[in-house]
Amino acid sequence: MAVRLNWLRAGVLGANDGIVSTAGLVVGVAGATSSRGAIFTAGLAGLVAGAVSMALGEYISVSSQRDSERSQLALERRELVELPDQELDELAAIYRRKGLSTATARLVAEELTEHDALAAHADAELHIDPDGLTNPWHASAASAVAFTLGALLPLAAILLAPAGVRIVATVLIVLIALAVAGTLSARLGHSSIRRAVTRVVAGGAAGLMLTYLIGRLFGTAVS
Repeated sequence: MAVRLNWLRAGVLGANDGIVSTAGLVVGVAGATSSRGAIFTAGLAGLVAGAVSMALGEYISVSSQRDSERSQLALERRELVELPDQELDELAAIYRRKGLSTATARLVAEELTEHDALAAHADAELHIDPDGLTNPWHASAASAVAFTLGALLPLAAILLAPAGVRIVATVLIVLIALAVAGTLSARLGHSSIRRAVTRVVAGGAAGLMLTYLIGRLFGTAVS
């Protein structure tokens, strides 16, 4: 369940990044030119670059975490072979600190060690599931897909809306999408929905306004 929630939270954050970054890019370009081709090219380039960046960043991050966890498990496996009595005492001490009596903690440690010593130590001492290490390729793909889905929304909005209202329509659609993303994020994190939505919508609106102004100010000034 915890793994699933982490994936959902990462998906929401990835989609949110895709919405905000791509919306800011296309609105900024639209502030400089009304050319649908230029807006499409900039938006598509931003989508691809953002998805690749998100995927690469997630792959590196998860790979580093996975390598660290594997190293800890390898060390624990070696200590269980070389120092079994000390490791048993260490496991019993962990359960004593959690509130069990000395005798009960010892009994629990012995039974868990007999069943699966590495799993027992990985759970109690390292807080790692040896069979549940995150796959960096899965994390990378999920991040890229989430970003892409989020980025497609503002790109489609600004390309499909009539030229006269494309910026206003895109901003409204993006802010609604951000409000939905903020709501989902708050629900997953069991936090205040109002605060989460206010933060993400206000931040998104400020970012869009800034990129639009940059496009208006510098788009025609630089040839």
